[in-house]
Amino acid sequence: MRRISIAAGLLVLAGCSSPLPAPDPGKAWVEPFAVAGELLMADKLDGKRWDDGRYFEVSPGAHELISRFQFEVNGGGGYMSEPTQVTCEIRVRYDSFAAGQHYRLEARSLMRSAQAFLYDEQRNELARGEVLRCGTF
Repeated sequence: MRRISIAAGLLVLAGCSSPLPAPDPGKAWVEPFAVAGELLMADKLDGKRWDDGRYFEVSPGAHELISRFQFEVNGGGGYMSEPTQVTCEIRVRYDSFAAGQHYRLEARSLMRSAQAFLYDEQRNELARGEVLRCGTF
């Protein structure tokens, strides 16, 4: 059983270490970003499951991005309690994605909730995320 777990873990790590595809110059590239110890992954694009959680690549125009954001919070049972992992689903809508542009979707934890912002390459805030739900699911 232990060998199966190790093999499964290695396969997951191998998938994460594959190189990112080259950006399509006819599309916009959106990079999810969270600080160390937190994880923001691309999940859905315009209501459809997105296959690679490391980025979104979208055609010019309006799109809805849904990301999954995971982070740990104190368990609440004192200083000896185990941390709890919280997962938030965050939606960002933006109407003006431009071909060839790179965007950054950043998320931050706020106690047991989150906030997210979409930035352009000059670090201008373009949109704010809407937290759809957060929990220990």
